[in-house]
Amino acid sequence: MLKFYFNGSPNPTKVALFLEEAGLAYEPIAVDTRTGDQFKPDYLAINPNGKVPAIVDDGVTVFDSNAILLYLAEKTGKFLPANRAELLSWLMFVASGVGPFFGQAVHFKHFAPEKVDYAHTRYQYEAQRHASILNDRLAGRKYMVGDSYSIVDMDVWGWARMVPFVLGDDALGKLPNLKRLVDEVGARPAAAKAIALKDRFKFKAEMDDAARATMFRHLATKVA
Repeated sequence: MLKFYFNGSPNPTKVALFLEEAGLAYEPIAVDTRTGDQFKPDYLAINPNGKVPAIVDDGVTVFDSNAILLYLAEKTGKFLPANRAELLSWLMFVASGVGPFFGQAVHFKHFAPEKVDYAHTRYQYEAQRHASILNDRLAGRKYMVGDSYSIVDMDVWGWARMVPFVLGDDALGKLPNLKRLVDEVGARPAAAKAIALKDRFKFKAEMDDAARATMFRHLATKVA
């Protein structure tokens, strides 16, 4: 059975969405990043980058959420749009732009131990810019690529549902096309199951000093 290493953050949740949508049997394995599970040798042997998600599928190991989505879609033949060029372009846009900039925006807004105005401004700007590109793409079209729901929409949903946490409570309402997609995907039964998956396991909820030291290892590193 496919093993799915995950927590409740955006990237694993979009993979959980695919697994539920495709009806694939899988064994969820919790990786608590606030207690350091991601740095244990057994997990680093699966994903040397020490991040979630990852899967092991009949001896095949895949890490990085976008790689997993593409691997599973190609394996099952499900949720693949016909236009491969657009598929790859938008998957890479999320992988190289949306995810990293949203992640940094969240870090400097909510978790940085000291306020850094320049970093906060830069990443808020870039997160907003990337969200606006997604919103513009969805103007006049129902889905990101082609006429049917695909892994690109799952990919976008994983991060776009977090826009209020990233940019502010009213931010998604100012992106009506993106909100429409988030609401549509979020209303699917598979999305509810994907979001609820984390509740079957005990993850550390507190972002205390120990969690910060585990997740933000650069805090213990002096840069010349």
